[in-house]
Parts: sequence; structure tokens; C-alpha cells
Amino acid sequence: MTSDGLEIRTDELTIVIPVYNEGAGFEALWRELSTQLQCPFRALVVYDFDEDNTVPAVKAVMARGEQRIGLVKNEIRRGVVGALLTGFRHVERGPLLVVMADLSDDLAQVGRMLELYRQGFHVVVGSRYMKGGRIIGGPWFKQGLSRLAGVSLFWLRGLPTHDATNAFKIYDREMLKSFTVESTGGFELNLELTVKAFLAGYRIAETPAAWRDRTVGESHFALWKWLPLYLKWYFYAFQPRRKNPRAGHSPLDEYRK
Repeated sequence: MTSDGLEIRTDELTIVIPVYNEGAGFEALWRELSTQLQCPFRALVVYDFDEDNTVPAVKAVMARGEQRIGLVKNEIRRGVVGALLTGFRHVERGPLLVVMADLSDDLAQVGRMLELYRQGFHVVVGSRYMKGGRIIGGPWFKQGLSRLAGVSLFWLRGLPTHDATNAFKIYDREMLKSFTVESTGGFELNLELTVKAFLAGYRIAETPAAWRDRTVGESHFALWKWLPLYLKWYFYAFQPRRKNPRAGHSPLDEYRK
């Protein structure tokens, strides 16, 4: 249960949404979540500081009697890494979906992603760079680096996704507990988790997804600051893989015990 009394059940999807002054677009995000997702879900909105303008926007949604959403204050360290890890801590097990608050993610694909998770995959990627995926808007240079990283890891290393850097993924909570997270900068965390899952023998799948550049608010993606951190995990992926007895284990086996 979160600090706001939101009960997290272990048999349904939990969405972790890190925010930083996303109040202007939060109502639109919540409408899209409510209309696009056909499955039961709970959403944890993780914020760094009490003055964040997302907080009153979330409270306005909650005041209407919405019970699927809760606020959680970042309890680790400011920034996206601390926010995501805080969100993860509030869930015992089950599927975790990371969603950005800027309406960039293709929420229409969540149903298919959840199907793949229930088939036994521990990481399910909404992939911009596989056949059927696409990008709408945004800076071309950042897109080019992201595409190069994802596609080269697929072809050169055999990583079973074309889009290892994307944040829009479902992770199995039990799997995440097996990792020690080392990221400190920002969104390189998504690459770290995917690479470590691959090297540890966990099952990874992808499904095509679109990504659209934000139309409200300001991006906080620090390309040049985080690029060396991405490179660390890119080259880390070329380490030998380890045999893992859980490689054939389905996340749903936890519920069958």
C-alpha cells in the first residue's frame, strides 16, 4: 500500500510514472490511460518535491473518486533513477510498466505487451525500431543514436529487441529484485535493466510501438550528460551470458504456487 493508501494487488499491472513538473499535461495523460488500457491497473505517480506542479493535478484526479492512482514521493534521490526505484519498491511482485508523463508512449500497445508478459516473458519492450514501430517528431540526432544503439545490439549481440534504450517496457518485479541497480544519471537505467536481464538469461520480447515527441511541457533528457552512461551499458552487453535456471520460468508461476 502506498503512502496515500493505494492498495497494490500482485495480480494486476502497476504503472510507474516518474514526473517533474508535468501538471499541464497530466489530465490528458490520465484520459489516455483510462481509455487505452482495457486491463485492471494501478498507477504510481512518483515526484521529487512537494512544489512539483504535477502533485495538484494528480490530487484533482484523486478528488473525483479515482481509486486507481496514488502519489509517492521519491525516497531515494532526486531524478528519474530514484523515482523509478521508489516506484519499484512499492510493488511486491507482478508486471511493472514504465510510462512517461509526456504522452510520448504508445499506450494502445499495453494490452499486447501484457499478453507477452503472461506468456512468460520477463521484459516486454514497446519497440520503435522493429518493423511496425515508428517515431513521430523529436530531435533527429537523439533518435539516430538511439536507433543505432538498439539495432546494433540486436544484430551484433543478439539482444532480442531492436529498442533496448526505450523506457516504455514491462518488467517482472521478481526479476528486478535479482539486480543491483548501478545507474545514477537518468534514463540509461532502462538500458542497464534490459542488458542485465539479457545477460542473466531472462526472457525478453518486443512489440511494435510508436513514440511521439511531447507537445506540452519541457523535456529533461540530458543527452550529452548521459551519453557516456549509455555507452557503459552498451559495451557491458557484450559480456558472456550466464546460465540461469529461471530462463524458462514464467512470471505467472509465482501466482500458481
